[in-house]
Amino acid sequence: MSAAALLAGATAFLDRDGTINEAAPEGEYVASPDEIRLLPGAARAIALLNELPARVVVVTNQRGIALGRMSEDDLAAVNRRLLAELESEGAHLDAIYHCPHPAAGCDCRKPGPGMFEQAAREVPGVRLEGAAMVGDSALDVEAGRRLGLTTVRLGTAAAGDPSPTHESPDLLAAARWLLGGAG
Repeated sequence: MSAAALLAGATAFLDRDGTINEAAPEGEYVASPDEIRLLPGAARAIALLNELPARVVVVTNQRGIALGRMSEDDLAAVNRRLLAELESEGAHLDAIYHCPHPAAGCDCRKPGPGMFEQAAREVPGVRLEGAAMVGDSALDVEAGRRLGLTTVRLGTAAAGDPSPTHESPDLLAAARWLLGGAG
């Protein structure tokens, strides 16, 4: 697929940890606002999408809640810090959706469609048609593929992972590609 996948008014769904902010080490979770560290270029990428204008919605699995390693209040505080960090750099998110459930048993956990469909129902202007999913994992790519979205994988997919529409080194390169530039 060529670049320029997003048109004005489209939706960019983004994973959070490892896409916008630094991910916690394997088996751990970003459970405190002090642990939010934006990845280089992430705020600029979101600001570019905001300028399109595109709706920008975070969809994030947060299994740490089900495991008791963090609470809904902890997650809300983390998300407030994320929003403040982005705002300080001229970017904003239209919504954040999360799945707090364990690895199985719900349709909202990526690669399931639940968070995407909920956003499309609840957030004015969010739609799945013409949307893109950007993330750093096979689950992100699979979720987007199941919904017929353009998919952008940050980093390089491992052997056996679902093939994304495009691979980018980071969110800024992904946003530029989605907007029709090099990336």
